Amino acid sequence: MQRILVIGCPGAGKSTLARQLSERLGLPLIHLDREYFGPGWSTPARSEWRERVTVLASRPAWVMDGNYASTFDIRVPRATDIVWLDLPRWRCALSVLWRVAMNYGRSRADLGVAGPEKFDWSFMRWIWSYSDKMRPKTARMIERLRPSQRAFVLRSRSEIPGLMAALTPVKEAA
Repeated sequence: MQRILVIGCPGAGKSTLARQLSERLGLPLIHLDREYFGPGWSTPARSEWRERVTVLASRPAWVMDGNYASTFDIRVPRATDIVWLDLPRWRCALSVLWRVAMNYGRSRADLGVAGPEKFDWSFMRWIWSYSDKMRPKTARMIERLRPSQRAFVLRSRSEIPGLMAALTPVKEAA
């Protein structure tokens, strides 16, 4: 079975791409933000979160989007394919600003019961620092994948059609 992990900076387009892959490949979709955030943007304890991710990752097939690098050790070994949206920070920041403007005060489907969309300066700072803090860690993780795992590193959204062509539904590949 296919298990596709979609990772990258906030605003890179992980949720949208994961939804498209899920629909195209007929795989269950797991938005980690939806699983992580509770009502009022509450968050689970670390042990509870790791247990929840373990259960989600143990499913036979999925497309899972979300970074949560603290759970890479759980999810990456289960993934058959990893898609890393390695887009420029300015692109991600603009996308988040656009998303906030379009959804401000409303709940988004990929966030579940978290609460209404809002602007958050600390989140914007995280996006801007993502390439300095997380990019090296993600690159090392990609380098250590098993030979049976495929990695797709996309540096532009224009590369998505090529990814879609490369990821074939299992039933077609057989």
